[in-house]
Amino acid sequence: MGQAGVLAVAAVLTGLMAGIYAAFSVAVMPGLARVDDAAFTRVMRSVNVRILNGWFLLAFLGAAPAAAAAALLHRGDPPVAVWAGAGCALYAATVAVTFRVNVPLNDALEAAGAAAGPGAAGLTENGPGAAGLAEARERFEARWTPWNAVRAVLATAAFGCLAVALLLHGDAGS
Repeated sequence: MGQAGVLAVAAVLTGLMAGIYAAFSVAVMPGLARVDDAAFTRVMRSVNVRILNGWFLLAFLGAAPAAAAAALLHRGDPPVAVWAGAGCALYAATVAVTFRVNVPLNDALEAAGAAAGPGAAGLTENGPGAAGLAEARERFEARWTPWNAVRAVLATAAFGCLAVALLLHGDAGS
């Protein structure tokens, strides 16, 4: 795979992640904001388990290395390398936010759900641990949702940088 291919892969993977973060910001979290604490906890716990699949991990873990490789492969073309490097740095910031903020919040919500009852299916709005679920949800949403919006903005900016790099690469070849 040549320079353009690596750059295209970086852009596609980054774009996929920008889309995931944006979808959570504009649809998933606003939708979940309307459900009770037990349903919210069940759904988020389920999502957090099911999102850890090969397709998600390919995009999530592959975007930064692909962008870094694109920047390195274009070191002889500084404008492309700079834009690809900026895309890499911005996307790497989303990974940092994920591991420093979102994953610990996911883990705390998982623990609260597990403490409230026998598995996600056993949770009810008025069941055991309902007060604890309300507190856990409030702590989760208050931080997770705005930080996810930060990830959406960073990943979208990273995708934009990689798109500019692709355009500049194309211009250099014509």
